[in-house]
Amino acid sequence: MTVGRSPELEELFRPSSVAVIGASNRPGKVGTSVFRNLIEAGFRGVAYPVNPSWKSVSGVRCYPGIRELPEVPDLGIVIVPAPGVPEVVEELGAAGTRGVIIVSAGFREVGEAGAALEADVVRRAEKYRMSVVGPNCFGVINTDPEVSLNATFSESLPPRGNIAFVSQSGALCAGILQYGIAERIGFSRFVSVGNRAGVDENDLLHSLGTDPATRVILLYVESLASGRRFLEAAREVTENKPVLVIKSGRTAAGERAVLSHTGSLAQSGRDQLYDAVFQQSGVLRADTLGDLFRAAKIFSSGLALEGPRLVILTNSGGPGIVAADAAIRSGLELPPPAPGTREVLTRSLPSIAAVSNPVDMTADVGADQYRATLGTLLATAEFDGAVVIATPRGEMSGESVAKAILDAKSSTAKAIVACLFGLTDLSREVEFLEDHGIPTFTFPEEAVQGLGSLARYHAWRTRPRTTVRSFPVDATAVGALLDQVRASGVSVLPESAARSLLSAYGIRFPKVARATTIDEAIRTADGIGYPIVLKVASPDISHKTDVGGVAVGLADAEMLRAAWDHMHAAVTAAAPTARIEGYEIEEQISGGREVLVGIQRDPDFGPILVFGMGGIYVEVLRDVTFRLAPVSELAARRMVESIKAFPLLRGVRGEPPSDLAALEDAIERVSQLAVERPEIAELDLNPLIVLPAGRGVVAVDVRVVLAPSSRSAPSLSAPR
Repeated sequence: MTVGRSPELEELFRPSSVAVIGASNRPGKVGTSVFRNLIEAGFRGVAYPVNPSWKSVSGVRCYPGIRELPEVPDLGIVIVPAPGVPEVVEELGAAGTRGVIIVSAGFREVGEAGAALEADVVRRAEKYRMSVVGPNCFGVINTDPEVSLNATFSESLPPRGNIAFVSQSGALCAGILQYGIAERIGFSRFVSVGNRAGVDENDLLHSLGTDPATRVILLYVESLASGRRFLEAAREVTENKPVLVIKSGRTAAGERAVLSHTGSLAQSGRDQLYDAVFQQSGVLRADTLGDLFRAAKIFSSGLALEGPRLVILTNSGGPGIVAADAAIRSGLELPPPAPGTREVLTRSLPSIAAVSNPVDMTADVGADQYRATLGTLLATAEFDGAVVIATPRGEMSGESVAKAILDAKSSTAKAIVACLFGLTDLSREVEFLEDHGIPTFTFPEEAVQGLGSLARYHAWRTRPRTTVRSFPVDATAVGALLDQVRASGVSVLPESAARSLLSAYGIRFPKVARATTIDEAIRTADGIGYPIVLKVASPDISHKTDVGGVAVGLADAEMLRAAWDHMHAAVTAAAPTARIEGYEIEEQISGGREVLVGIQRDPDFGPILVFGMGGIYVEVLRDVTFRLAPVSELAARRMVESIKAFPLLRGVRGEPPSDLAALEDAIERVSQLAVERPEIAELDLNPLIVLPAGRGVVAVDVRVVLAPSSRSAPSLSAPR
């Protein structure tokens, strides 16, 4: 077992004995805070302070070293200067301790010397099969009353709840704990992973996924320890409980040169790649910490939203409009009440009330009308949930409207969230509603955003399950082709070899032949049939259009001759050192839409599929989406549907729809190639022409870049 890879990690969360190495009595010291917190939280096990400088710490006998402890601690909390940490880990491991939390800083985050020190810690922990959290971390909390573990230097312990929080930022942890206390948000477990030398977010997902006390898992990540492992872990967990993430560092940064459009897009679109991983694994991404915890508040209440149809009930028009705008932004629907429902509402509400959606009852209503109207709306099959906005005024007190909302809830299992406005303090009413399972928010858009997350999670759990299809391929012939190309010493496949490779995977190409003289080109064009496309054939030219190496719509021999002369002059001027092996005479494909399908291989995420609108403007428009390969039938369909230009493929203004089934089929075939041929580093099918429905797709141009050295195919499971 590798360090930090225990799926249960109980030695970290449920220890029966803890040793704090570096415990102290000095005010302001981390060792002082950690040991005091451990005691004051009511830890149900035995706590041992370890420090040769003290006889006792916080009134507890202190031991000079680990060897002097009366028993082997289940968990060691290390708070000593960084150079001394490896030896402490060695002593704990030799004694039999299975879990270590390293709060100490001064490791990888400070440079090469710190990284070497951290590597030494990892080696020693691996030797003893110890789980390690940190270094450079805030610590661990388990609020289970049978454990009551506060192994952090936080000044306060959050209330018991069902939310687990995992963070790469220690400073953020301290702020979140204070926020949770102020907002009455309870936590089950709280973990700061720091430098992730051992335990990372993937290990914790597995552990928290099986924790009965945890209903929702929150993650703050700046990067992923392994994108592929995260996909596997999160996909398993989200089948049973929601995972919400906030990913910082959203700016694009290309770190290396790439030879294909796909590679360039994957590097600059790094944040879109994270989006793809989250989508494929069912993880809900939040834009802000506020969004993260508002959604968590709703999930932790146990509410379920069986669909996106929302009704907004209010006694004030302005907040209702704000909520309506937020609902549309959040992907929710606001259907109007059915005629029969509208008739009931019209009879019971003031004549000036608006009975569409939002339902604005006006300021003249009382608590009884809130109760009756909400009950009427949710008793129908038209709505999946409700946002109730109330501004107590006149004879309608905050207490009475809160009780009215709760009364309406008693007759429905549908999701209800509330938003209370008032000139007076309504904190008691808010607490009353939340204690009875109705999340309550300050502003209407906050309530709606949380419901949007609830609806997206329901859609994920109820999505159709599809499989990864396997297409017949002559693997022996493909392997021989790639071996032959690699033996020639080139890194970019000649176009003929690239076409042969893709053809073996079922990708169709136009008829094409190579010519070295204009007379040969004319004879070839006569055989293929006009109009034709002329392309330069050179292993040294990546993008032919950039050097004038493509001419389309050549309708006869005269146009072909003129294009030949012009192209030769343009290419030799733009790329004087390029080897020109001839010119391709290719069947011109008429009609259809140009798209890009590509592969990029990432050291963390493995093979990545890229899809988007293609042609010469692909890197300008950047209307692309990403998925990790392999992809299922459903994932291929979602790729096609997710780009902004999808309406063009579906057909607009009387144009025939594109052959979407053939396009999805091509994406799946390229996905299979990405998994089976790890020696392919980058691949572009650009453009891939999507013809009208029933006519298929045709690849007009292909570029394949080999990896620097041969790789063996990894075992990759597919998103469902």
